[in-house]
Amino acid sequence: MGEMLRLENVTKIFRYGFLGFKFRAVDDVSLSLEDKPSIFTIAGESGSGKTTLARLILRVFRPDFGRILFNGRNIYEIGDRTFYRNIQPIFQDPYASFNPMQKPIRYLRETVKNIVGIEDEREIDEYIAKTLSYVGFDISVVADKHQHEFSGGELQRMAIARALLTKPKLIVADEPVSMLDASFRINIVNLFKKIKEEMGVSFIYITHDLATAYYISDYIAIMYRGSVIESGRSEKVLSEPLHPYTKTLIESLPIPDPKQKKLWMQKKMAFTASIEEAEFILKGCRYVYRCPYAFDKCKTVMPPYITINESNVRCWLYYK
Repeated sequence: MGEMLRLENVTKIFRYGFLGFKFRAVDDVSLSLEDKPSIFTIAGESGSGKTTLARLILRVFRPDFGRILFNGRNIYEIGDRTFYRNIQPIFQDPYASFNPMQKPIRYLRETVKNIVGIEDEREIDEYIAKTLSYVGFDISVVADKHQHEFSGGELQRMAIARALLTKPKLIVADEPVSMLDASFRINIVNLFKKIKEEMGVSFIYITHDLATAYYISDYIAIMYRGSVIESGRSEKVLSEPLHPYTKTLIESLPIPDPKQKKLWMQKKMAFTASIEEAEFILKGCRYVYRCPYAFDKCKTVMPPYITINESNVRCWLYYK
């Protein structure tokens, strides 16, 4: 089976502030997504580079090094209309996806006219009505509503409908449920699974929430400070983690006591702020300052990937 999406040594460099140091927000990332319906999760905490990676795939940013291939072609060699017919975004903030001064239905109509290529207004609305029905809306009910008349969950479903209008092969969803109430999150996540299974659409699902990642994912890549440090089938990576960072992520999830959770977050933020710059400029493993197993080589040389139990991990512990 061929590859739908392939990232080859993709790197994106930014600068902290106007005169700050340069750092690799995405550093030498190589991943592939098979040409079959699947959900590939990119997971990691804030600052891991996962959103930057999503924006590189969506052509919002251009890589400084490496290349991204879709169906074997560099994404910058694909015309805009063809690209956006095949690859569609869903963003984190549903309220920012639609102009509050305009009715959301307008964006759906523009998508059909400009990307799908239907010109007749009646045909446009007939086309939209089918997709809206699929995500649980009646076009006659939503057509005259403004943004503020929808809940966050409803707006996110409208955003999903807009993405589906082009009949894409791939949807890149960047933290699509993080700003929604818990009652709406499972509905959106289940809708993604339904779209994958019934419509054959693949997803790049960006999240910091390993609970939804475990529920929704077929494959997962764990990012830390711009690098993918572990990847593979989600059930393998999340049930049998290999990298010390992946283990820490999983172990630190359940903190039911609010006081303990607040204290843990305060310590984590203070610790992160004090070493973040040092981590980004390291030549070796970015996790070395936090890792209980680190030794001298970890500071100076980034380990290559090694495959263990069907997972790919980047850690010197497995080269001893």
